[in-house]
Amino acid sequence: MNPYGLSERNYPIKPTDVYLFSTCLIDQFTPQAGLDTVNLLEREGIRVHFPVQQTCCGQPAHSSGYPDEARSVALAQLNLFVEPWPVVVPSGSCGGMMRSHYPHLFADNPELHAKAVALADRVYELSEFLVYVLHFSRQDKGEPCTIALHTSCHARRQMGVHETSEALLAGLENVCVKEQARIDECCGFGGTFSLLYPDISEAIVTEKVAAIKATGAACVVSADCGCLLNITGRSAKQDELAACKQPSLTGEHLASFLWRRTGGSAV
Repeated sequence: MNPYGLSERNYPIKPTDVYLFSTCLIDQFTPQAGLDTVNLLEREGIRVHFPVQQTCCGQPAHSSGYPDEARSVALAQLNLFVEPWPVVVPSGSCGGMMRSHYPHLFADNPELHAKAVALADRVYELSEFLVYVLHFSRQDKGEPCTIALHTSCHARRQMGVHETSEALLAGLENVCVKEQARIDECCGFGGTFSLLYPDISEAIVTEKVAAIKATGAACVVSADCGCLLNITGRSAKQDELAACKQPSLTGEHLASFLWRRTGGSAV
């Protein structure tokens, strides 16, 4: 048992139905990543359910020191996923909030705490779900390419799933993944951290971008859109200052990358 009362991770057999928690950033900035998550799951024969009332996971308020506001947001999500299906989250950041912090937020309310623990136990980050539940294996139909991988801090340290993104990319025979020197370091986004401490955030992401570019890869893949937006945004600003006409670094969510590389259609 971990400090929040959650059981050790026991992976279920392949389900017929799952919920999708799409995250705010995907909804507002990279909706294609959400659609490609659905595409990947449906191609494996799974029915994907999307409660339209879902909003934020509550992490911005929680990490900013507003537990009451975070609890209010979390409570709205707590009552949405009523069936005992897995909840797939294409973000280690939001997945980490729901799995690690929801039980803590409701620790003083036995009924809600039990509900939070039950939900947390069936929250899965996308790459984790693809590897350990679906045993994802598809032929790489793309041309040879070289990329770098960035794994978010929450996926790595809260969810413990940094190896699953690596495993999925390793299964693509025409993809060469170059490891960056700062593979385990933060990109500087940190949700509200980048807003509260912009100078520090900029310094961190500048080092991250330099480490990725030093690999020779022109594309970075990540399972977290916040990191992608921060990394590619900083690179784009550098390109603008250097009067570059073409982007020196592009980014793609892991779901979109996998969908595109494996044919992008039912087979």
